[in-house]
Amino acid sequence: MATLEPTFDKKFICLMCKKAFTSKKVRSRFVKVTHYDSDFFPIYESDESNPLFYHIQVCPSCGFSFSEEFSKFFPPGSLESIQTEVMNRWVPKDFCSNRTPNQAIQAYKLAVYCGLLKKEKHIILAGLYIRIAWLYRKCENTEQEQRFMKLALKEYEESYLADDFRGTQVSEIKLFYLIGELSRRLNDRQNAVKYFSKVIEKQRQSIEPRIIEMAKERWSEIREDKLLDV
Repeated sequence: MATLEPTFDKKFICLMCKKAFTSKKVRSRFVKVTHYDSDFFPIYESDESNPLFYHIQVCPSCGFSFSEEFSKFFPPGSLESIQTEVMNRWVPKDFCSNRTPNQAIQAYKLAVYCGLLKKEKHIILAGLYIRIAWLYRKCENTEQEQRFMKLALKEYEESYLADDFRGTQVSEIKLFYLIGELSRRLNDRQNAVKYFSKVIEKQRQSIEPRIIEMAKERWSEIREDKLLDV
């Protein structure tokens, strides 16, 4: 009997060129999270079954890169921009097989570029940036992790201002928490306290008690750190 591999081939249709291709995804039975960091970074048992590596699909025909959260709508002018900046410059590379952490990072960066040209929502771009930061954390590259946390923070704040997180898996409470936590990790205590306070203020309305507790924990940590600085 053949051994079941953690990854399998899934069929996708490119949002841009409409061509079909297969790319790897991880079988759910192999996905095992050992724990989560305080910014929701999931730590998986092994790289072989790490779904973060396969969140992005890269079309081998045209290079357009996207996640399943990308909208099928292309705003005016975006098709032409993607044709010029991506498709006309695409040198075929294989992102459809099993990926290393570095290949996963490159796939995300391609998706960010395509997402910017496509004018995707801020909340979608934020999700790409924070995943890149997580992968750099996994690779112990602090400089790049910080860089992409800053980009994620900016997009989460823009998402709040534009209100474009509505209807996604990111609730207002979770958005406030993420802004607070990324600010804390980037040593902006004032902004962190501001947004953790917003989370705590909404505790009676929330159906996400764990996030409320996490915000209280982070707020207490900041307070303790501040006392140590005195």
